[in-house]
Amino acid sequence: MTPHGTRAGEDAEDLDVEEVLALVRNSNGNPPPDPAARGGTDSTRTPHRPDTRHHATPWPEARAHAERAARSAARAARRAPVSVPLDAALGLTLAAPLDALTDLPSFDTSAMDGWAVVGPAPWVVRDEGVLAGHAAPAPLTDGEAVRIATGARIPPDSTAVLRSEHGRTDDKGRLHATQDVVPGQDIRPRGQECRSGDQLLPAGTLVTPAVLGLAAAAGYDTVTAVPRPRVEVLVLGDELLTEGRPHDGLIRDALGPMLPPWLRALGAEVTAVRRIRDDADALHEAIATAGADVIVTTGGTAAGPVDHVHPTLRRIGAELLVDGVQVRPGHPMLLARTGETQHLVGLPGNPLAAVSGLLTLAEPLLRTLAARPAPEPYTMPLRDAVQGHPYDTRLVPVVLRGDEAVPLHYNGPAMLRGIAAADALAVVPPGGTRPGQETELLDLPWASAGIGVCFT
Repeated sequence: MTPHGTRAGEDAEDLDVEEVLALVRNSNGNPPPDPAARGGTDSTRTPHRPDTRHHATPWPEARAHAERAARSAARAARRAPVSVPLDAALGLTLAAPLDALTDLPSFDTSAMDGWAVVGPAPWVVRDEGVLAGHAAPAPLTDGEAVRIATGARIPPDSTAVLRSEHGRTDDKGRLHATQDVVPGQDIRPRGQECRSGDQLLPAGTLVTPAVLGLAAAAGYDTVTAVPRPRVEVLVLGDELLTEGRPHDGLIRDALGPMLPPWLRALGAEVTAVRRIRDDADALHEAIATAGADVIVTTGGTAAGPVDHVHPTLRRIGAELLVDGVQVRPGHPMLLARTGETQHLVGLPGNPLAAVSGLLTLAEPLLRTLAARPAPEPYTMPLRDAVQGHPYDTRLVPVVLRGDEAVPLHYNGPAMLRGIAAADALAVVPPGGTRPGQETELLDLPWASAGIGVCFT
């Protein structure tokens, strides 16, 4: 559904993260298009908000802030590219071009099961056939044929490969063709796909399963890639259970199991998941000692009696880049710079609100740090009308049915039932949408094209 673009890179063998970031197709700091700004009706345009004391960041601007913060951190960190075995490279971004280490194919091969033949029919068939993986066969002479398997080396001077279904033998064992034989047919000549040294893929390409296959075919055991950003997750709250059913005012922790695989799907390496009690000093210690590139906290971003995130950020001298976003659910999310190369994403504690924060702030931050190509924005008509917030963007779970997106119920801030069944989130502008209105969609990692299903 969402194409992942790439663009040609430089011919350098080693590029640092910032150079790769410059090669990868991204929004260049421009906020994603707001459906309301694309010529919507008056009912979908953002109305003037009377509460001038509210300083939350508009949703598109918040995402752009996260991208800019990541580019700044990447410049400061200048993390060197890493050499990664193929079996660990899925979801990474190439930091150097992938150049062919051999011709593909590296010798003339048979494209079909059949016979390699020389000259016109009929042919005398050799007793011993040619199989894939064996050494070069002996040359054939005019009027001679040999059984050959797909992928096997073609005997020198062969005219063509006659497919099994296009040949028959007479009572003397001679081979005849039931169709015309064209010189070169069903032979894959050496170098048909590429020659040694050809650039197969530029730096900035996302490593998909197909890229892994191409790299292996071209002779690679490892690829040079941008390292994954490291993330620590801090799950806050005294009321959370890690097993069993809710009881006595305690609830199950839904975010501890959900966030790590989601963050991995966004390109991160999750180095730790820590549960922190509702204690300001404990939170301060956890944040101050975190060594990851990004810290993700859950809950504690509002102004309640045990909401310690804001005071802790002030205590350590962090710079608030985004303090609240004009989006529902997830309004009290935040983004802070806690060090020259470290950031903190504060997610609300309600589960769907936390998902909103992931896709609003964590996704563009991690995507840019990982030098992943930005997904191309796309829209689909909504089958049903969706009620909008007066001045905030809404993110509503939807399923894709044919050429329409169907809004799902159970989309309250504390609910996961809707998002668990969803293919995407609809970006509903202030004022809402009418039935059939084209609306921007955000793919979920497991539903998007490309490699988003990589959770490990």
